[in-house]
Amino acid sequence: MKRVILLGSTGSIGVSTLDVVRGLPGAFRIAGLAARRNGAELCRQAREFDAAAIALCDPAALPPGADGFRGAVYCGPDAAAELVRSVEADVVVAAMAGAAGLAPVLAALQTGKDVALANKETLVMAGSVVSALADRLGRRIVPIDSEHSAIFQCLQGAAPERIETLILTASGGALRDVPTERWHEVTPEQALRHPNWSMGPKVTIDSASLMNKALEIIEAHWLFRVPASKIKVLIHPESIVHSMVQFCDGSVLAQLGPPDMRYPIQYALTHPARMPSSFPRLDLAAVGRLRFTEPRGYEALDLAYRVLREGGAAGAVFNAANEVAVEEFLARRIRFTEITAIVAETLRRRPSSPADGLEALMAQDRWARATARELAGA
Repeated sequence: MKRVILLGSTGSIGVSTLDVVRGLPGAFRIAGLAARRNGAELCRQAREFDAAAIALCDPAALPPGADGFRGAVYCGPDAAAELVRSVEADVVVAAMAGAAGLAPVLAALQTGKDVALANKETLVMAGSVVSALADRLGRRIVPIDSEHSAIFQCLQGAAPERIETLILTASGGALRDVPTERWHEVTPEQALRHPNWSMGPKVTIDSASLMNKALEIIEAHWLFRVPASKIKVLIHPESIVHSMVQFCDGSVLAQLGPPDMRYPIQYALTHPARMPSSFPRLDLAAVGRLRFTEPRGYEALDLAYRVLREGGAAGAVFNAANEVAVEEFLARRIRFTEITAIVAETLRRRPSSPADGLEALMAQDRWARATARELAGA
């Protein structure tokens, strides 16, 4: 039985992870759960799965008496990392969105735990630091993102030097059929109507701007140790082909499946084994056709390659500025088109700084957030 700590248990990835665990009785034990502010649901989950401990980033959101939960309770901004350091487990599912997910991942690696990674921002902010730590301690980082899981599966048994191109697919999000000249009119409600996936608001907005794919380019670079020149993106509206790998002989391997995050979550938890599931099966005849087009007019993708060229703390600045810009858009204080503009300008202004540790990266994160808020007029 594999012991699991689940970070971000009340979000969409967390809920899907618990569904996977329910479907494989006896395979996993939930040792700890962490959430940002949904304390009531966190306590309910902990009681259902008999977790040893919970962590809540917002102490004010903890129900009186922890709503009947009798295990250990950690509260505060460092609660998730404290939980990871204190509770015995084999793997940490890192599904806590944003920069808040970095410290718990570092804590997981430092305490000898493998990581099933759904938090893009961890490798975007600190790819060199996290990768070096995992290598030094001999810990595994297995991707949960559907695109990176697809590449991970296609690469099983393949020599890295035989990779010609990693091809990340993108649904195009809610605005894929909206002309770019009309994007300045887009409302949060429009950008949140994703045609294929059910995700949190931040990821859904990133999908509309293709900022999620920019983050995934950077993440793929660190996960698979492939240069930026070998990573490309294709728009694939059906979201059936989750990504592809082209090899040096010209062959292309793809991983296909319905747009359901339980597939990559289960594979990350059971790898290298494959376990039975009751998830819906892919019916290619019903899908009918699979379309692919080159992405055009998405500045976010250019910014990702710029971040990889510049190195250092550019990823931390990029991620922080985007988080702020998305918050400002959702609060209706900036236009949709200003998201990438604010990120680009924040990157342009960033001071040169090494990415030699968590403290240095978080300093750049704070600077970028302040700068992005200033640019947004907040």
